[in-house]
Amino acid sequence: MRTQLRRTATILLSHRLPLSISSPTSSSGVRCFHCAIRTWAIAHPITAHGPPPKAPTPSAEFRNDPRRAGLERQKPSQQQESQTSPSTSSPESTTTRVSQAKTSPLKSRFWKDVNVKESSDGYQILLDTRPVRSPTKAILTVPNTKRHLAEAIALEWDFLTSAQQALKQHLIPLTSLTTRATDIVQEDELGQQRIRQEIARTAMRYLETDTLLCWVPERGIHNPLSSAAVAPGEETLRDKQVRVAKEIINFLTRTIWPGVEIKPVLDENSILPTPQDETTLETIRNWVSGLPAYELAGLERAILASKSLLVAVRLVVEWGEHFSSLQETLHQQYEEGKQVSRFGVEEAARASSLEVTHQTEMWGEVEDTHDVDREDLRRQLGSVILLVSGDRK
Repeated sequence: MRTQLRRTATILLSHRLPLSISSPTSSSGVRCFHCAIRTWAIAHPITAHGPPPKAPTPSAEFRNDPRRAGLERQKPSQQQESQTSPSTSSPESTTTRVSQAKTSPLKSRFWKDVNVKESSDGYQILLDTRPVRSPTKAILTVPNTKRHLAEAIALEWDFLTSAQQALKQHLIPLTSLTTRATDIVQEDELGQQRIRQEIARTAMRYLETDTLLCWVPERGIHNPLSSAAVAPGEETLRDKQVRVAKEIINFLTRTIWPGVEIKPVLDENSILPTPQDETTLETIRNWVSGLPAYELAGLERAILASKSLLVAVRLVVEWGEHFSSLQETLHQQYEEGKQVSRFGVEEAARASSLEVTHQTEMWGEVEDTHDVDREDLRRQLGSVILLVSGDRK
């Protein structure tokens, strides 16, 4: 059958006679049908052996071009290395290249010991005899009441193995955080308010969608853990959110912002955020703007880590050196049992990641994702405590 079709196609092509078929929709519709003999590709075997060919060299007319003279003078060593194959390179040249790579200024550590030096202005971190400086070339100085912070910064630099690692902020979080506080101190001395206004604006934006105030609806057809589906005595996600939020809000409205009313961002069955009262916003904005430099820098880091202004304020008040008088009262309440417990890294981390913890308890954790985020959150909150706390007299 196939042979017959090919013979028919050959006859039609040789006589240039179009083969027409009628269109099913029109009796006069005609279209041409062409066919040709199918050809198959032939895969030839690979017969090439040996190393790849050498790089092409310029011809004589371009070799003496004066415009190439500058390039040849700039990279003579690279041209020689490219023309020399690896098999013919001598061990001496290989050793020279390795030694040059090891002695580059950023890939090597130019200090041996890290020490903390006390002065009249505060503590300085010395790399041998060189003090650690901020990006503005100012010597990084830690206040005299924060010896633990200076020791922690020195430990950061002692763990570095190269000067290039000092360019990465996640490897020196306390150094970058202390530098931020130092910048605020310098602006205060100059009578400037740029950083303070920037942090205040960021804090108020986070309050609009504070993670502590975003509660899930009480009932819903898409909520598998509504109050009707939960076993008796078991808390729903909304119950956990309300309980944790009220503990923190009651503390803040009783000790920090008396008379201020803080409302949840979402109503029970609404998807549109509810704005806070203008009096509440103005009170919180003025309180944030008036914080000391180290407490303000710590508050900014805690807000960015926890995605909550209220959690950050509760943590800074609990550990900040500026609130030492309030902390004495809190410690007495802890001893008398009037306060349930202190608010530290674990409490702040659980309050800011309540939804994630609830989901992972139901469905499990994603490896190298939830566990890494959990530890990173605690690391950042711990750096805030180290920054804002001071020596207790």
